[in-house]
Order: sequence, then C-alpha cells, then structure tokens
Amino acid sequence: MKKISIIIPVYYNEENLIPLYEDLKEKVLDQLVRYDFDYEIIFVDDGSGDHSFQVMTDLAEKDEKIVNLRLSRNFGSHAAVLAGLSVSTGCCATMKAADLQEPSEMILEMIEKYLEGNKVVLAVREGREEGFSQRFFANAYYFLVKKIALKEMPRNGFDCYLIDRKVIDVLNLMEEKNTALTGQILWSGFQRAEVRYVRKKRNIGKSRWTLGKKYKLVVDSLLGFSYFPIRFISSIGVLMFFGAFIWMVFLLINKLSGKIPVTGYTTLAILLLGGFGIVMLSLGVLGEYLWRMFDAARNRPPYIIDENSKKKDPILK
Repeated sequence: MKKISIIIPVYYNEENLIPLYEDLKEKVLDQLVRYDFDYEIIFVDDGSGDHSFQVMTDLAEKDEKIVNLRLSRNFGSHAAVLAGLSVSTGCCATMKAADLQEPSEMILEMIEKYLEGNKVVLAVREGREEGFSQRFFANAYYFLVKKIALKEMPRNGFDCYLIDRKVIDVLNLMEEKNTALTGQILWSGFQRAEVRYVRKKRNIGKSRWTLGKKYKLVVDSLLGFSYFPIRFISSIGVLMFFGAFIWMVFLLINKLSGKIPVTGYTTLAILLLGGFGIVMLSLGVLGEYLWRMFDAARNRPPYIIDENSKKKDPILK
C-alpha cells in the first residue's frame, strides 16, 4: 500500500486546526482506501505564539498517524514545508495550507494525476474569492515570475502541490536559502500535471502574510531564478552612458555655434542626481546577491526542529 504525506505548515492557526482536520477526515482521509493509499499528516508549527502546538498535540492523541514538529522560531512557510519533507515517509507528499482556503478534495484529484505517472502535480488557481489587494499582489507576482524568471510558472500560479519521493529527495539535497520552494519544484523539471481550483475567502483567523514577507518572496524568486536584475542594471548603465554622450555632443555643438547659451549647473545637477540614483540601485541589487552568497557561505540551517512527536532529539537541517 502506498502512503501520502500531508504536510501542513502552521503559524497562528489554533482556530483553524480542528476544522481543518475534520474537513480532511471527511473529504480525503476516509476516501484514500479507494486509491489503496495510507496517510500521515505532518503538522509543522513555524514558531507560533498562540496555542497551535497544543491543538496539534490534542489531535495527535486522536490520530496516531499525525506527526507534530515544532520549529525553534519562525523560519517561514517554505522552511516549514522543507522540515516536513525531511521527516516524511510517504512515497509522495502534498502541501496543504492551514487556513482552509484550498478545497481539501483537490488532494484526491492530485493523487489521480499522480497515479497516471506524473511526479509533480500542481494545484493551479482558476480564480480567487479574496479581496482586490490579495488578487492584485498574487497576479502581479506570478506575472513577473513567469515573464522574468520561470517560464514554466502557470499563469495564475500555485501554492499547493503533490510531489513524488524522487522530487522530495532532490529538494532535501538542495541547500539553498532565500529561495522559493515553488520555483525549485518547477526548476527540477520532472513530468508534471495540473488540477484546477478556486481559492476560497478566509473565514477563520487573519492572514500573517505581511508586506515584508511578500516583498522577500518577490526578491527571492527573481534573484534565485533569473539573471534579469543584473542584466537590468547593466542595460541602464549602457543607456546612461549613451545618453550622457549624446547630451555632451549636443551641448558642445550648441556652445561652439553660440545658438543656445549653456549654463552648466542645472545640467550638471540633473546628471549627477540621475547617475547617483543608478549607482545606488546597482549597489542595492549587487548587495542582495552578496548577502545571499554570505548567507550560503555561513551554512546555517534553513530551519531547526525543536520538537518532534516521533523523536526526542532536536534536529538541525
């Protein structure tokens, strides 16, 4: 019998966990026997400051197939999923958000695609029931990633997926930090399929997906999978050089001909301000790359497992 590992990153989700488990039990877990599948649920507490871990513990007492991990602090949802993958024992694994915004039954659809021979199954959004700001950011982010970094990215993007053990092993071997797990899955290049769903509006709790985290995701995705930032500042530098050269020729001709009096202070100020702006932008982009190189050189773990309900010793990745 095959086994699927359902990984659920948890961050301030104490109100969601019981409804989430009941929803999974009704729509997925009780139906897996039709596919000759067993399951394990891996909850990963990503440094929550509420009672999420206590709720996870209570659920584990009811279902022995639940594995609970607690990270030593908040490392981010991508690190939490990696921690879950590192202890998973299934022949395949899927990621399920704890906010109840993705329909649980799509896991069964992904299993059907998996059984057809696909090693990666993406749950792609057909639409969203959320507000304008959430839709705007998501659409803008996936548009940028598709155009600049990953051509394979589905038009409306994806957060949930099912991956084969081979893909899990590849992700566990990759020790990249400051990256996007969804990008790594696409980059791996395994045969993939898609299922479609509509993302629901959140009804319980509030989102912890802050503007700072969104910005970091955008930067990590673009710097981690594209040469565009470096090529962009190089192109700006070339354009500035030719622009300055043409402006210099224009001023020189007019000065020699005497047609237009040339006062240098305004022109000089504009050129200096523009040039300094480009230099600071260039330093900022280079600084982002250098920080990532430094962070990788330190070789710090992307997560630290403080508690594992199946083991007593903490685990460092």
